[in-house]
Amino acid sequence: MIAAIIRWSARNVALVLMGTLFLIGIGAYSVSRIPLDALPDLSDVQVILYTDYPGQAPQVVEDQVTYPLTTAMLSVPKSKVVRGFSFFGASFVYIIFEDGTDIYWARSRVLEYLNFAAKRLPNGVTPTLGPDATGVGWVYQYVVLAKDRTLAELRTLQDWYLRYQLTKAEGVAEVASVGGFVQQYQVVVDPQKLQAYGVPLARIAQAIRMSNQDVGGRVVEMAETEYVVRGRGYLRGTKDIEEIVLKVDRGTPILLRDVARVEIGPDERRGLTELNGEGEVVSGIVLQRFGQNALDVIRSVKDKLTELKAGLPEGVSIESVYDRSDLILRAVDNLKVTLIEESVIVALVCIVFLLHVRSALVAIVTLPIGVLIAIIVMDWMGMTSNIMSLGGIAIAVGAMVDASIVMIENAHKRLEHAPPDANRAKVLIDAAVEVGPALFFSLLVITVSFLPVFTLEAQEGRLFKPLAFTKTFAMAGAAFLSITLVPVLMLLFVRGRIVPERRNPVNRLLIWLYRPMIKLVLRAKILTILIAAGLLAWSVVPASKLGSEFMPAINEGTILYMPSTLPGLSITKAAELIQTQDRILKSFPEVESVYGKAGRAATATDPAPTEMFETVINLKPQPDWRPGMTYEKLVAEMDKAVQMPGISNAWTMPLRARIDMLSTGIRTPIGIKVFGKDLEEMERLARAIEAVVKAVPGTTSAYAERIVGGYYLEIDPNREQLARYGLTVGDLQDTILTALGGEMVTTTVEGRERFSVNVRYPRELRSNPDAIASRILLHPDMGGAIPLGQLASVRLTKGPATVRTENALLSAYIYVDIRDRDIGGYVADARKAVAEQVQMPAGYYVTWSGQFEYMERAAAKLKIVIPVTIAIIFLLMYLNFRRITETLIVMLSLPFALVGGVWYMALLGFNLSVAVAVGFIALAGVAAETGVVMLIYLDHALEDRKRRRAAEGQAMTVADLYDAIMEGAVERVRPKMMTVVAIMAGLLPIMWSTGTGSEVMQRIAVPMIGGMVSSTVLTLLVIPALYALVKTPAIRRQAAAKPPLPRDLSSIDAQPNKETLHAS
Repeated sequence: MIAAIIRWSARNVALVLMGTLFLIGIGAYSVSRIPLDALPDLSDVQVILYTDYPGQAPQVVEDQVTYPLTTAMLSVPKSKVVRGFSFFGASFVYIIFEDGTDIYWARSRVLEYLNFAAKRLPNGVTPTLGPDATGVGWVYQYVVLAKDRTLAELRTLQDWYLRYQLTKAEGVAEVASVGGFVQQYQVVVDPQKLQAYGVPLARIAQAIRMSNQDVGGRVVEMAETEYVVRGRGYLRGTKDIEEIVLKVDRGTPILLRDVARVEIGPDERRGLTELNGEGEVVSGIVLQRFGQNALDVIRSVKDKLTELKAGLPEGVSIESVYDRSDLILRAVDNLKVTLIEESVIVALVCIVFLLHVRSALVAIVTLPIGVLIAIIVMDWMGMTSNIMSLGGIAIAVGAMVDASIVMIENAHKRLEHAPPDANRAKVLIDAAVEVGPALFFSLLVITVSFLPVFTLEAQEGRLFKPLAFTKTFAMAGAAFLSITLVPVLMLLFVRGRIVPERRNPVNRLLIWLYRPMIKLVLRAKILTILIAAGLLAWSVVPASKLGSEFMPAINEGTILYMPSTLPGLSITKAAELIQTQDRILKSFPEVESVYGKAGRAATATDPAPTEMFETVINLKPQPDWRPGMTYEKLVAEMDKAVQMPGISNAWTMPLRARIDMLSTGIRTPIGIKVFGKDLEEMERLARAIEAVVKAVPGTTSAYAERIVGGYYLEIDPNREQLARYGLTVGDLQDTILTALGGEMVTTTVEGRERFSVNVRYPRELRSNPDAIASRILLHPDMGGAIPLGQLASVRLTKGPATVRTENALLSAYIYVDIRDRDIGGYVADARKAVAEQVQMPAGYYVTWSGQFEYMERAAAKLKIVIPVTIAIIFLLMYLNFRRITETLIVMLSLPFALVGGVWYMALLGFNLSVAVAVGFIALAGVAAETGVVMLIYLDHALEDRKRRRAAEGQAMTVADLYDAIMEGAVERVRPKMMTVVAIMAGLLPIMWSTGTGSEVMQRIAVPMIGGMVSSTVLTLLVIPALYALVKTPAIRRQAAAKPPLPRDLSSIDAQPNKETLHAS
């Protein structure tokens, strides 16, 4: 069938060329529209439930809201993990779904289960569904700046002008505000005046509500015109609020201003932002919708901001503080340059080996067309052009030209040996047909070798499957072109004077170097095999010293500094701390800008307590750094500079942190989770683990959350006293809620803007326990006023600052940051230390999380799949050779390939990771090719020699066997070395690349380059030795018997001829 396709293509040159032009056109269209991204979206499918429960303590929020919701969500179909976070006044429930779940199906199922759970919640508490944003959706952050505007004015501008307009930008799920002050009307009541005028506190809230509404009275018809009746009643400022009537006493109205002070002030806030250590700023965070392309979303937002700038007040400007499009463009541009460099190098390899530019053009022309085929399929599958998908093409470039190389080299040999009057076109077509079937086998082996990558799950699967897909697409495209376009291009380009193989200087050099080595090998076969086995055994030494990690850190060009302080930190102190840190960090000459956030933004995707800071450090381009400065050195210097008592530092990168926090809840490379039933005992265990882990070598910081470190002012009712005055616990709680917490009674409508109205007691009456006990009054029905202290005890105590749960189990987190150590080795030491020094009581247990969790999962999967893959490759080999001995000889190239890969990794100081595993997987198919090529040539040379001996009526001798090995190995060294050098040279640009994403690509390329060197060297020497050992006994037996007569040679002709090799 393949031969028929090749012949058909050669007969229909015009049709094939038109089809190729059509492919180029579609490819160019796909290139113009394929979306760009830095990495594939690694986030899990998540649905968030956010519940506002103003003024309530974390334990109250947990008991009344979070626990009922998490238990209900555990039974949602396809849910993987349910995480609950109970903070002061807010509940977050994150439902993480299995891979492949449609987000909108997941949201509808959560809503369905929420209908049942809502009945178990307190009255007036309504959970809301978070935005349909991806977990890594914080793609763009900006600040609103003005020298002559207050933070309250800028926040109003952000909330009511910028936010809603930017939400309409394409692909935006939500725009969250953070920082500055939300404006609020504050009604500060005087309890003495309330008592003097006999006005209860509840009456004030009721009067304000009743005084803030517009109504409609249908229509009135006058003089044939219809007039809409409208009753105006909205509050329009402090004057309107002050003039609200509370009661009338003997004809005199008691107004609100008589018993309270009305002022404009800031609403309670749980988050703030700061820029460059210069002071607080107002910020906006743009969240990308799930399934949208980050670069398109950012461009859309920037276009919208350009439109909106015309409507901003004078002196107000908008400045970007985090823009992921820079990372995306840097990453993609770096891979594009690498691809171009690879193509040029592979083209040069073809020209040098063939010494015929026209022939080399066959491979050079088919390479970009093969890449375009891969991009067409990527576009059709909805994949993005990112580090991993382009990386798949990058590691395939060298192998893509193998098919063309094989066909051209075979054509050259055929033309060299063809009679002078032979038909050139027929010779070329026959040369192509001769190797065509082997191409299919080649593609099959390389595709099968990548099966383990397709079985990876979760984050590692989402990261590497695009690479596996694109490598497969590229190889399939190359194979398709090799049996359609390549024969046509050979007819067009392979003409003119072709340097004979024996006169080719490259070929002569290779033979000159290789022939004495083979002679030596054949004299010392056992010694050669023992030396190779020794090298293989010796490689265990560096292999045992290799560290392990999930993935090398990708340099995003931006640092995320995430310090944690002790709980109970006030927002004022947080502002002071973050400004100090930002000022120190901005002083580094490598830093462009520093943008700090403490607490959480107004979005369900940010469950950050006030004591958790997130500081985005934008760096200048690397050429502007101090000489000799590296990313690692810079982070170490910064870490030293911002060491402060009571603060634990953690350093990561924005995209990496978002992925980790969503997947595992841990924001550092390693996290330890303590599960149990009592928060105090869990904190004791967590602090004990923190102390143990800090002593493990390589730890830069370890911080156990102080889950019961929150500060409480507790009011405990005295039921007997309440009963004496005819009061209920509910009356007491209402007073606490309103007088101390402040009750939001209504919202004013002022054009497009909305501001809340809050009623509470003056600060001096609620600033300490004594004032609260003596000056907060309750009014029983029997008359008079009773101080709160007579009805309840008021005391300071400690309790949970935050309550975390995972699948409804209480959890405490220990965050561990490490430096100069691999994750796998560190966790092994830390686990041992914790197991020896921390005794876990019954009902409590520890799990290790963070990147280590992904690493263990990937390793467990690969341990099963890689042996299965090797078995499948073995089966394919056997189906090709039909002999176990030959198949086993070829399979030996796989362990020999490991030798170079392991030594090269040890030389460069790389750790084992999923990226390295992918490199070794890619190596397996290519290394097997070297062995197959060698064996096919040896088999053919031996059969050729047998045929000649049979024709002469003589038996084969060991000398004949050695001559056949010399011929098969040495004389055909050029095509073997061409395929190997093309693959290795194609990977070299990845090795010298230093741009964004090069960290991952180098981990894939290193095992391939090192492995190809050792595999090639050992295969060229060891396989002939093994072949000689395996074949010698049969030859000797044959020589001892009577020489056979000449026989029918058809069976020999059916054996693979010497050009039947496969390309990767």
